[in-house]
Amino acid sequence: MKNYFFYFLITTFSLSLFGCGFYSFTGASVPANVKTYQVNRFENNALLVEPGLERDFKLALEDLIQNQTNLNLVQSNGDLVYEGEITDYRISPTTATSQNTAAQNRLTISVKVRFFNKKKEDDDLEQTFSFFYDYDGRSQLTGPTKATAHEEIFERLTQDIFNATLAKW
Repeated sequence: MKNYFFYFLITTFSLSLFGCGFYSFTGASVPANVKTYQVNRFENNALLVEPGLERDFKLALEDLIQNQTNLNLVQSNGDLVYEGEITDYRISPTTATSQNTAAQNRLTISVKVRFFNKKKEDDDLEQTFSFFYDYDGRSQLTGPTKATAHEEIFERLTQDIFNATLAKW
């Protein structure tokens, strides 16, 4: 009798775990027939151009997908394709001091993404994602401040893109 109960538990557990298709603990729902992805160059079309920003963003998106899925990165003919452009790179004051100077500045980066799923065209997406980083108005956006700002913005933007295209959040 114990053997039947044990087999019943194993079967129930296996069906519940694998019965709904491929599932990842990162929240990604990648169909079994999708094996590869590619990230094309993101043109920097912002009015204020930060050199190397498009390369850094592309690498951040590639790394996030690589770390959160079992997909293989390819240079062409990917099952999933990401492309787009950086549409905004803006620094603006958010609060002022009594001397009419900026107490806090905000860096905002916006990216327009086109996502193509060659295995399921209904999943294709074109959407703009934007995020910001606030920093002290007395600081210049250089060195460690700029590196931290870019890192935090890219982390949020890439996660939002991942969620919209693969996690369906």
